[in-house]
Amino acid sequence: MELRERLSSAVKDAMRAKEAERLSTLRMMTSAIKDHEIAARAEGRDVGIDDLLTLFGKMVKQRHESAKAYTAGGRPELHDKEMNEIKVISEFLPAQLGAEEVSAAIAAAVAEVGATSIKDMGKVMGVLKAKYTGQMDFGAVGAQIKAQLG
Repeated sequence: MELRERLSSAVKDAMRAKEAERLSTLRMMTSAIKDHEIAARAEGRDVGIDDLLTLFGKMVKQRHESAKAYTAGGRPELHDKEMNEIKVISEFLPAQLGAEEVSAAIAAAVAEVGATSIKDMGKVMGVLKAKYTGQMDFGAVGAQIKAQLG
């Protein structure tokens, strides 16, 4: 089932089950997709599955940052809300790669582009983003690429 269909179905199921918090998160996701599509149309491009996975990945990252800030600010109820939103959004993302799989993917990408120095980091990141969108945290991957390229 296509991602948008899964999201629409999940909204309907949350309505039927009267899961207000889940429904709110699902509607937020739907709204974010529509906003992204409008912006893409203005630029004259289509929105593909990779764009949506990237969008959802950014949403998860934002919520992790917010949860951390709420914890530091002594607001555990808001931290819990952010963590619940992360769980809902993550249902629509592909399974995250493990540490060993990420290292193997980086090594394969380095070999694919023939990277030899930090100057080639962008090429490596481009290959990884093309193949593993939504499956790894590219912020953390950057440090690992730097370590491999020296």
